[in-house]
Amino acid sequence: MSVEVERKFLCSDDTLKTLEEVGVCLGQRQFHDQYFDTPEFELTLRDLWLRKRKGCWELKCPTATLNGTENPKAEQCLAAALCTHYKEITSLPEIHQRVKEAVKDACEDIETETAPSEGDESWLSKMNLVCFAEYTTVRRSFTLGEEGVQIDLDQADFGYHVGEIEVLIPEGGDVRSAQEKIRNAAQKLGLTGNERVEGKMNVYLKRYHPEHYTKLLSAHVL
Repeated sequence: MSVEVERKFLCSDDTLKTLEEVGVCLGQRQFHDQYFDTPEFELTLRDLWLRKRKGCWELKCPTATLNGTENPKAEQCLAAALCTHYKEITSLPEIHQRVKEAVKDACEDIETETAPSEGDESWLSKMNLVCFAEYTTVRRSFTLGEEGVQIDLDQADFGYHVGEIEVLIPEGGDVRSAQEKIRNAAQKLGLTGNERVEGKMNVYLKRYHPEHYTKLLSAHVL
């Protein structure tokens, strides 16, 4: 199981030019995402993001970030503040179990619910899960040559463009080291600023589901 350490950024023309000069393009792909939750937002209020992408289920869960240097420097603190950290679960039985634990108080008679087989989506209705967000993304991916660092430029079909600098580490791995790699990559691209950039989901919810967005803000999820 891997942990995704990521910093988002807004890609200006200058940043794109620098990226094309110093990076290596890994190609372009398109994918369609569907996100699911209960009408009471039982998952997302816990910062759990259930997603179906290209026919496969994924669950993004928050993870602890305290590995590495005990007394970080100021620049390390800033690097940490600009990053998000999520564990990505792709095993359907484990996803099913995690989701069941999160929604059990809101749904009756799911304690005996068994793990679904591939292609069986009846568990969604049994757990009262509905699709609350759906969009298509065109993604261009680059590497700067530094081990483990990937840069993605995403163009969502609802008109939002955002970049991501990402490092994947094993669960329990060195988060500080990943953050440092991301900070170095950002410097190579000439990125400045000390505030987090909104991701696609933030913008989507703000535009199309403001009530959901406001509840997640109040719960300090976003």
